[in-house]
Amino acid sequence: MLKKVNFQTKKNSTNIFMLKKRILKYSEAIREATFQSIQTDKRVVLMGLGVDDPKGVFGTTLNIKNKFPKNVYDLPTAENTFTGISLGLAISGFKPIIVHQRVEFSLLSLEQIFNQIAKWFFMSGGKVPVPLVIRLIIGRGWGQGPQHSQSLESIFAHIPGLKVVCPSNAYDAKGMLLSAVNDLNPVIFFEHRWLHDTTSLVPKKNFKISLNKAKVIKKGHHITLISFSYAVIECLKASDFLKINKIYCEVIDLRSLRPIDFKVLVKSALKTKKVLIVDNGMIHYGISSEVMAGLLERLKKKTKVDVYRTGTINPVPSTKSLAKFCYPSAINILKLVSNILSKKIKINNHYFGEKNSDQPNPDFRGPF
Repeated sequence: MLKKVNFQTKKNSTNIFMLKKRILKYSEAIREATFQSIQTDKRVVLMGLGVDDPKGVFGTTLNIKNKFPKNVYDLPTAENTFTGISLGLAISGFKPIIVHQRVEFSLLSLEQIFNQIAKWFFMSGGKVPVPLVIRLIIGRGWGQGPQHSQSLESIFAHIPGLKVVCPSNAYDAKGMLLSAVNDLNPVIFFEHRWLHDTTSLVPKKNFKISLNKAKVIKKGHHITLISFSYAVIECLKASDFLKINKIYCEVIDLRSLRPIDFKVLVKSALKTKKVLIVDNGMIHYGISSEVMAGLLERLKKKTKVDVYRTGTINPVPSTKSLAKFCYPSAINILKLVSNILSKKIKINNHYFGEKNSDQPNPDFRGPF
């Protein structure tokens, strides 16, 4: 909220605008959305391995059980079983939120998710909704190795009946989780672990954000950068540096991976005529493939638009010295934009700090 303030000094009096700030971490926004959901609707239950742990799943579930002991359940390592239980709760009038500290843990429950949860509403002729949220933590992280550095968004986005979202900032994380909890469809809610400590302005009030809308977060006319989740951060870093070089990028955050908001993407593509899709996950058979195909199908012969893509190289090794080369970085994006636009860009590595580090910050010392 903008508030006009008079700022006085001995020399002069100046009118400035100050933003009334309430800054939260991404993890705190998730926690607040969960807290407010339970507070306003006692049908909401939080379930998962370690949800009442002292570290609270990267801080996202801290102390919620202390306030709502009947709505928070720490569960054993029986993913398929408690996912089936959550389906039973959902079709019985509850609104479960399941938390997996690793996306890979959810793979043990895919039968329940793909064959039961995703199809229940359809098989009941639309009579039985499934208000269920499954939080999946994804992405790179401090020597996690090939089994726990994955972003498997495309696997879930492939399944009809699921809504799949992937917020890139704390504001969207809170608003989209509040919307997901109240949606009648099962929602897969992806969180990149490198986002948990990022911050943004987040209102204290209960608010909702659409689960099917992309967002233009920076306007430009030279090239469109399309991305989601943590990769959006790298796109913004690249676009800021490119602006110094008089190259203006339009940056789009997909936010929703199923459905994809192609209306926003096509409009931008027609404006810039150049598109680079930066996949947060693996490039082949992934989200970037679907975005590229969908764009080209819709553009058809309207105009010539060049579409390119980049993404993660998998599997990711455990050692940081090698893992750092596997992910799309701001520097990678700069080099690609330079080639696409046929413009020489002098890249200052010091501007970006350590290249492609596999540690989000010095305080991040381990997986939990």
